[in-house]
Amino acid sequence: MLNAQQQKTPRTPLRQFAGPRYWPAWLGLGILWLIAHLPYALQLRLGAGIGALAYRFGKRRRAICEENISLCFPDLSAEEQEQLIRETFRANGIGVIEAAIAWSCNPESLRSRVSIEGSEHLEAAMKLGRGVLLIGGHYSTLELGGTLLSLFHPMNVTYRAHKNPLIEAVMTNSRAKHFARVIEREDVRQAMRSLKDGDTLWFAPDQDYGARHSVFVPFFGVEAATITATSRFARMNDSPALMFSHTRNPSGSGYTLSIGPVLEGFPSGDDEVDARRINAELESRIRQYPEQYLWLHRRFKTQRDKPSAHLYGEN
Repeated sequence: MLNAQQQKTPRTPLRQFAGPRYWPAWLGLGILWLIAHLPYALQLRLGAGIGALAYRFGKRRRAICEENISLCFPDLSAEEQEQLIRETFRANGIGVIEAAIAWSCNPESLRSRVSIEGSEHLEAAMKLGRGVLLIGGHYSTLELGGTLLSLFHPMNVTYRAHKNPLIEAVMTNSRAKHFARVIEREDVRQAMRSLKDGDTLWFAPDQDYGARHSVFVPFFGVEAATITATSRFARMNDSPALMFSHTRNPSGSGYTLSIGPVLEGFPSGDDEVDARRINAELESRIRQYPEQYLWLHRRFKTQRDKPSAHLYGEN
């Protein structure tokens, strides 16, 4: 099994991004670095403020969030939906600050603010020696949540590359400090190798990557294109699969990392059944703190027999 010192992802030198085209990104990163070193309570307030500004001026993301909340929470009144939308922006604004903390600070400073539920499930699964598939979701605490778990359990992570090369390099370099392998989501071979080597692989299958290699199954009662890679990863090495969520305590006292027991009978041999099960598991966890989920992304952009992003009025 890999440990934190073996086969580390190589770091990218940042001096290559000194040109003027990257100055705006450097400015933004510098501001985030400063905020990341402020007192924690102040960071939460600033993050909430960033979210409030994004709600007011981010028309496109607000429209996406409104559509998602309307679809997934039809039983809420218009006023309740609006409140959830505003809370979602605030939570994701805090998530921006938490990402900066994960990138530029020593996470050990937050260890005392972390509680873990179900750590014994992960430890038992690791002892089987077949690798462990840790299935997560895109919560607003995404960047910090995995970093905090890495304080207690070594693991590898998959991610989606950022379009800005500088930000991509900063993110990857930061993750390489905390995870043995940082694997781009298209690199299926490397992800499977991670499991074959007996590692723990953190994988979030809850974004819309198109109809290819996906099945359409319900997510909050709405048909959603859901990738089948989760089943393939688990099947490749008969790796146990466990659910993982990370939430910000409403009191502002810290974070709760929750690991579920091994999903018995997974994979089942039927990709659609498996995808339906994973979505149901994710939904159950998201409903605990729905405002902490990334409702700002186009989860339902791919629909049967309709143009891409048709649901969000972009075609």
